[in-house]
Amino acid sequence: MYYCNEFTYTMLKNFKADKKRIEKVKDLTEREIEILKLICKEYTTAEIAEKLFISPHTVDSHRKHILVKTNSKSIVGLIKFAMENKII
Repeated sequence: MYYCNEFTYTMLKNFKADKKRIEKVKDLTEREIEILKLICKEYTTAEIAEKLFISPHTVDSHRKHILVKTNSKSIVGLIKFAMENKII
């Protein structure tokens, strides 16, 4: 079989993007994914803390770690990351 260069390039590019996406999601802990899902559902820090039986400070710490691990700058970036990575 022969594939044109454009097709091959596109497939390799998509494969590399998928691999990076999977690696970023693997960096998140189960708790961070759980908190990310709640953030995407528009829960406040206090609501997340109450639901998960943790302190609001702990929620904020997790949120900061999630922002760093996903290279996001805002909640919008987190939601975009969650959607792109099929977390939500």
